Amino acid sequence: MESLTITLQILSRWALPMVLLLIPLYGHLKGVPVYEVFVEGAKEGAGVAMRLLPYLVAMFAAIGIFRQSGAMDHLVGLIAPITDSLGIPREVLPLFLIRPLSGSGSLGVLNQIFREAGADSLAGRMASAVMASTETTFYVLTVYLGAVGVRRSRHCLACSLLADLAGFLAAVYLVRLVFG
Repeated sequence: MESLTITLQILSRWALPMVLLLIPLYGHLKGVPVYEVFVEGAKEGAGVAMRLLPYLVAMFAAIGIFRQSGAMDHLVGLIAPITDSLGIPREVLPLFLIRPLSGSGSLGVLNQIFREAGADSLAGRMASAVMASTETTFYVLTVYLGAVGVRRSRHCLACSLLADLAGFLAAVYLVRLVFG
């Protein structure tokens, strides 16, 4: 198991720099004017950001109400008996609840887990795996569906939340398997 841990650490350390190097290199080799294409994409991104602003403001207001009202703490209390029996540390539960709602909120929860339990603790490792295995579902749906003007998104939310649950459970299982 120690060699697997070392291999994962090396891969994770080099993954992002390699992607940032290989994508522009591949574009250049294919004859794409990489810098010009990047600048054009940035211009388009500014227009998309302005169209999305009302959706984002509404979503952030809803997240603020959810957190400040104490609803998150109440939900953690309700599901803790179930997750305790599955061996999921209670410190990870707020992350499970806030991650689909907010990237910055979930980073704050992750930082709190690191401060209280430690980054190399079971809870810290599990929280890191949850962050990598799940998505800010409501943000993504707000941005993507709002950007293209989708009004009937009947099954998107349910499917996305099921994918988050699967990512959460897979992260818990794998961290338990690798780190005990």
